Amino acid sequence: MSSIDQVTTDDGATIVFERTGSGDPVVLVHGITEQRRTWDPVISLLAESHEVISLDLRGHGESSDAGDYSLQAMAGDVAAVIAAAEVEAPDLIGHSLGGMVVTTAAAAFPVRKVVNVDQPLSLAGFKEQLGAMEPALRSEEFEATMGMLFGAITGDLLEASERTRIEGLRTPKQDVVLGIWDVVFSTPVADLEAVVTEVTSAVSAPYLSLHGIDPGPEYVAWLESAIPTATVEVWADHGHYPHLVEPRRFVDRARQFLGTV
Repeated sequence: MSSIDQVTTDDGATIVFERTGSGDPVVLVHGITEQRRTWDPVISLLAESHEVISLDLRGHGESSDAGDYSLQAMAGDVAAVIAAAEVEAPDLIGHSLGGMVVTTAAAAFPVRKVVNVDQPLSLAGFKEQLGAMEPALRSEEFEATMGMLFGAITGDLLEASERTRIEGLRTPKQDVVLGIWDVVFSTPVADLEAVVTEVTSAVSAPYLSLHGIDPGPEYVAWLESAIPTATVEVWADHGHYPHLVEPRRFVDRARQFLGTV
């Protein structure tokens, strides 16, 4: 059975969250423009052994819009949900943007373990890629540009029905996307790297970085240095949604890492 609730953050955002199953608590955080329903194939399996808490970040799903879309504000969404759910030091799993959010959360308050699904933390390369799209993202071409971006990262690895489901759950809002990516647009590379270092240096929880797109050996070496507790795992040719390409394998791996098998 599931129950849906909501909580108001310190800055006035209303965050909707859902609780499913019973057992040790694990919090799931979705990617940019998506929502908690994106996790459904994972939730149905993981809830067999855990209490799964899935939330809609501010500006996404059923949660309210907000004035602040920084990583710190969204980590605050997670903190507010954890407090409302009355759990302490849960496990966190985040995909894409959610991977950045759960990492920021793990740097800010106690968590037990962290799983980051296909989100590299080094943002310098992303800044270069995103910079080329910035004019289009700020124009009337926003929706078409986001469509091309998601088409490229989704690929054809998901089953057709699953791809259609994910596409139906996306709600690109220009102000939300630009708010989230503002730090990448506006921050010089050196300063951006300093921001990332400040976050990663504060992460002490065991950390699994699971990639469907190979980030390369240089990134692996960097992350293992930045977060000494990190383990990097690559599921070759699984694309940006490895947890949805093989949900059962993903849940089995998550349980193994979280220590529940």
